[in-house]
Amino acid sequence: MSFIKEERADTYLFTVPAFSKTGLVEHGFTCRLGGVSAGDFASFNLAFHVGDRPEQVRKNRQKMVSLINGDLASLVAAEQVHGHHVSVVGLRERGRGSTAYDSALPGTDALITNVPGIILSTYYADCVPVFFLDPVHKAVALAHAGWKGTVQQIVVHTVKKMTALYGTNPAECLAAIGPSIGKCCFQVDEPVWKQFARTIENYNKFSSFRVPEKWFLDLPGINEHLLIQNGFRRENITQSGLCTSCHNDIFFSYRKDGGKTGRQAALIMLKERCH
Repeated sequence: MSFIKEERADTYLFTVPAFSKTGLVEHGFTCRLGGVSAGDFASFNLAFHVGDRPEQVRKNRQKMVSLINGDLASLVAAEQVHGHHVSVVGLRERGRGSTAYDSALPGTDALITNVPGIILSTYYADCVPVFFLDPVHKAVALAHAGWKGTVQQIVVHTVKKMTALYGTNPAECLAAIGPSIGKCCFQVDEPVWKQFARTIENYNKFSSFRVPEKWFLDLPGINEHLLIQNGFRRENITQSGLCTSCHNDIFFSYRKDGGKTGRQAALIMLKERCH
């Protein structure tokens, strides 16, 4: 089963049925519609670092957290540097990066927590959002997997951190891979392709050669492959099947929009009553 497109407050939120069914979390992936930003960032831009007016982003984020019954003071955001560092989020980190970029958790591309009421958030315009839910030990995570993060296997670092801290068993864990640029549109040159060839087992399954010195890569597929290699059951992984470049009418796409664009958000929060 894929993500479900839910209409909420004049916008859409994409949710994962397997996550919703547990009753443990509020979560979702936003779209570009229903906000107050203008121009290149029209209209539901949720990132401070792209050049949008900060007051517009704060208004959009207020609406964003309301979509999952949360509040802005409980939101945590990361700097997102296309690396593989995983930050553990507790009460002390609550609110970091929520209303300004300079307070975001530095040098971080994945967030994990087992504290109810804290909203983890990561931001996207083609990169791959990966959601994690451990329903046994009641822990959640988000990983921002662009091509560099995918090469560095950020999803593997994330689940290993969850295992070390919370006792997560990958075989019991749920994962979801949200809207991102698909294999239909993600074209790379030889130097990038070679990085995948060096680091990803069976990389040829996820790449196709169509024009001279250009390859198309399946980033969502590679991330699913990495999860399965590290103990996840295929039936516990949900793929959205949505390409942000193909569906540029509803999603921001860095490539389709020529680099000047807004960002969607991935959000997940353990419900207060789940512990």
